[in-house]
Amino acid sequence: MALSGIQIYKLLPGSSTNPAVKAHANCKECGFPTCLAFAMKLAQKQAELAQCPYVEEEAKSQLEASAAPPIRLITLSANGHKLEVGNETVLFRHEKTFFHQPGLFVRVTDTQPDAADVARAAAAYKVDYVGIDLTLDGIAVEAGGGDFAATVAAVKAAANLPLILLAADPASAEAGLKAAQGVSVLLSAATADNWQTMAKLAAQYKSSLVVRGEGGDLTALANLAEQVKGVGVEDIVLDPGVSGYGDSLTTFTQLRRLALKKNERSVGYPTLAFAGNDALLAGQHIAKYAGFVVLNGFSPAVVYPLLVLRANIFTDPQKPIQVQPGLYEINHPQPGDPLLVTTNFSITYFSVANEIENAGMPGWLLVADAEGMSVLTAWAAGKFDAERIAKSVKNNGLGDKLNHQRLVIPGHVAVLMGELEEELPGWEINVGPREAVDLPNYLRTKWG
Repeated sequence: MALSGIQIYKLLPGSSTNPAVKAHANCKECGFPTCLAFAMKLAQKQAELAQCPYVEEEAKSQLEASAAPPIRLITLSANGHKLEVGNETVLFRHEKTFFHQPGLFVRVTDTQPDAADVARAAAAYKVDYVGIDLTLDGIAVEAGGGDFAATVAAVKAAANLPLILLAADPASAEAGLKAAQGVSVLLSAATADNWQTMAKLAAQYKSSLVVRGEGGDLTALANLAEQVKGVGVEDIVLDPGVSGYGDSLTTFTQLRRLALKKNERSVGYPTLAFAGNDALLAGQHIAKYAGFVVLNGFSPAVVYPLLVLRANIFTDPQKPIQVQPGLYEINHPQPGDPLLVTTNFSITYFSVANEIENAGMPGWLLVADAEGMSVLTAWAAGKFDAERIAKSVKNNGLGDKLNHQRLVIPGHVAVLMGELEEELPGWEINVGPREAVDLPNYLRTKWG
């Protein structure tokens, strides 16, 4: 059970009766002014116990148990692909960044002739979204009366991704686990009827184990999870056994709140959700609060918006997505081709680059370091001014690549034209359009 701030304080040097330890009371080496302040931050999961080097060993064991993340981290990996789920400490991303995005899995069955082909296509799917490679995380293989072991082996060879094995029968589960050796597996599922056998299999094959409840009964689910943990299986995932929008939203939110707000360790595990072919339900699960989401089949039209949604939720809301500052070549430019400048906010960069590229026009795009802000935001914050733009021009070796000194600046910062002419003597500063969509026409008519 998690300790309160006062309980933690009693185990720190500030409250110690050992003179050697007491001497380090309120030493500030942890980064906080007092031991009590540090204790309060530990209780709120906003500090790490390792920040205090003077905790006594006896107290450390108690504090480490208390300081453990409220939701256990589950890791699946295969052939260089690694998925980490859990370890979240907040309900809302504005409180603190969400770090471990839910895994998206595509389900195939052992009665499906093209199971390996579907797995191969899902594994190969990758799309570039503002500089981020969006991909699926694994394949869920379901035992449906066919050759489960052969299907698992075929899917494993075709996809080389982490696997979820959906098998209620322990015999089928063991056959699948044998076929999947060498790949991280999440075994589903231990129920009230089979949990002892399934737990033994999970321990034997070192797999994570899904504990499945019925109808959203969280008390029974928590008790079953405790039974499984009691026999030595700690990498647990919860399936509350609900479906539909309302029941799923309520149950998954309750599980998250119980783990985070009530410190209920018995439900402090990631969750597994099945969305079928319903993209809206899958989106709900991504936002509230599934750890693994299983889709029926692979369709780029369904997968792409879900991957984008996940990418947008699981980024730091205080740190914009940005690209590396520097000089970018578009469509193999020559020394006499246009030079444009913009900020390193990813959406801004890709808007400009894509318009020029899709128009088939060559050009040089100079990306200035504006701390990931868009043009107007960066200008208003003093992060995209004449001095910074001039510094980018001078530091990127343009003299070795261009035979001209003409620079196109975004129309939104036309006010910088005069200052730039002072910062860059001899350069001709041109004011481009306000919107990226107008760049191709501008360059055709104004550049030459």
